[in-house]
Amino acid sequence: MSINVTKGAENYLAQLLEKQNVEGIAVRLFVTQPGTPYAETCLAYCRPDEVNSEDEVLDYELLRFYLEKNSLPYLDEAVIDFSEDRMGGQLTIKAPNAKMPKVTADSPMQDQINYILYSDINPGLSAHGGEVKLVELVEEEQGVLAILKFGGGCQGCSAVDLTLKDGVEKTLIEKVPGLIGVRDVTDHTNTSNAYYK
Repeated sequence: MSINVTKGAENYLAQLLEKQNVEGIAVRLFVTQPGTPYAETCLAYCRPDEVNSEDEVLDYELLRFYLEKNSLPYLDEAVIDFSEDRMGGQLTIKAPNAKMPKVTADSPMQDQINYILYSDINPGLSAHGGEVKLVELVEEEQGVLAILKFGGGCQGCSAVDLTLKDGVEKTLIEKVPGLIGVRDVTDHTNTSNAYYK
């Protein structure tokens, strides 16, 4: 678990805490709607009476962070920085895993597939206004099939078979051990948003 708080951010946050004039006040770091496209990484003041016993504690020279337990996998590799500018400065939080936690070979197959769809496949499809989601996993004799559903510009698109076989299926089978194929359950008769009709 790594979180990088730059010296600039540490100084800036320590000054904010000092202005609160509360003995033992710290900073709470958490993610709202973690693991979704709407995830946001947030900082809040945390008074001593607001500390949760399940929080993880990160101590820095000038301040203490309390990390919300449910947010931990989503906060890995987060960077908190403060850059000064003419207006005073800006605090930024970059948490690359907030929308989807980093997965490993030990993660459940569903998480591995969702991570690849989110980080590798959907960014390419979004250029055409499309996306693909995992609906379910089906156990077959030879292994596991991923049931996928396309949306947006991929639904009803004439190039979807090519996208599915050459792009999505190939990538997933290469990266997810035990996966033998994918099946598309999209209703492609609806071509209202299709990128290629």
